This record gives sequence, structure tokens and C-alpha cells, in this order.
Amino acid sequence: MVHRIAWLSIFLQLLSIFILAEVFHVFIISYNSALNLALCVYLSAFFLLRNLVPRNHRKGVRAFKAGDYLQAIAEFDKSYEFFTRHPWIDRYRFLVLLSSSRISYTEMALINAAYCYAQVGDGQKAVEFYKKTLHQFPDSEIAKGGLNMIYALNPDGSNRQDV
Repeated sequence: MVHRIAWLSIFLQLLSIFILAEVFHVFIISYNSALNLALCVYLSAFFLLRNLVPRNHRKGVRAFKAGDYLQAIAEFDKSYEFFTRHPWIDRYRFLVLLSSSRISYTEMALINAAYCYAQVGDGQKAVEFYKKTLHQFPDSEIAKGGLNMIYALNPDGSNRQDV
């Protein structure tokens, strides 16, 4: 599991907390109380959104960590389908999900599924998912690295294409 941070999104999230605190301060309470309330509202929204919207992704991560790769694949497939149907949620995840990840949930679902396929010994499906990732996200360093690792372990070099 790799976490890459989009630093601009963190700045925007901090800015939104301070704007919220200003709104609370102007209309309701003292600044210290307003800042505390803004933090509480932000954290509540953070945990609520993170647990409700990408729930299949989170289930996939839990299954992955438990070593249940087949269940993880199923959950990552559901996550991929959800974010494919609702690309605006993934595109604006820094605002909608309060996520500071530089990698989209769609890309993460494909990469994680590919890795899980490799863990269960289905190298062909792993290659297929890494290639699918690169088709949709040509700059995906993780997918390129995954393919290179699989190709390096393939002694006869069959099915190798430049990554």
C-alpha cells in the first residue's frame, strides 16, 4: 500500500477549516471556540465521508491486510466500478472526501487488485490489471513498477512489452 500526498489539497483543507472557523466566529462564538467547533465539524465530516463513500475500498484494504486476497479483489472491483460510475467524486476527492491522496481511488483499486492477483499466483491477471491501470493512468509509476517486477521474475520473458 502506497500513500502519495497531494500537498495542495492539504493546504485547501486547512484553509477550509479556517474559513469555517471565521464563519462560526462572525455569526456565533469567540474565535477559540469557533476554531474548536470548525475542527470538530471537519473531523466529523472526514470520518463520516471516508467510511461511507469509499466503503468497498476500505473493505478491500482490510481484506488485503488480513491476507484474504480474493475478498480484497472483489472489494477493489466494486470500488473501481463505483468510482468509474461517479468520476467526479474521485476527481474532486480532496473536497468531496477530504482526501489528500495524489493517487485516485480508481487507480488505487486497479493497482491493489493487480497486486492481489499476483499474491494468489495469477500473474496473467496481475499483468492485465497493471496494463489496464497504465491504459487509464499512463504516468502510474506503481503500475510500471509492478509490471517490471513481474517481467523480471518471468524467466522466458514471454508477454513482455516495454513499460
